[in-house]
Amino acid sequence: MKKTRLFLTLGFLTLAVLAAHAQQGGFDGPGDSSRQGRSQGGFSGERQVVTVAQALTFRDDTPVILQGRIIRALGNEKYLFEDATGTIVIEIDHDKWRGLTVGPEDRVEISGEVERGRNRVEIDVDRIIKL
Repeated sequence: MKKTRLFLTLGFLTLAVLAAHAQQGGFDGPGDSSRQGRSQGGFSGERQVVTVAQALTFRDDTPVILQGRIIRALGNEKYLFEDATGTIVIEIDHDKWRGLTVGPEDRVEISGEVERGRNRVEIDVDRIIKL
């Protein structure tokens, strides 16, 4: 009976470890420092950086990559982002910073999704890196 319990416990632990490992796959494109040094599965394709002007025309939930500067904090995890074509409000949750500190003089790359609402277009940021 004790051997059966031990065997079942080891089996469940093995399944839990395998399940956790399987969830770590995803997009691993050039410059993705969040996955650096870890062997990951997933698609590794060409990345296309878009401008603020282009992002303002995209549909809700469209994935985007932008390069520019964060020029001002607006409060409630919202910031004003600027590139050569204009400005847009971005939202960066606290955990997305991952210890990164940037100022208005720093160029950054943000990846996220277009969020369209009533009379507003914002970018919900998933990843930010300093260029």
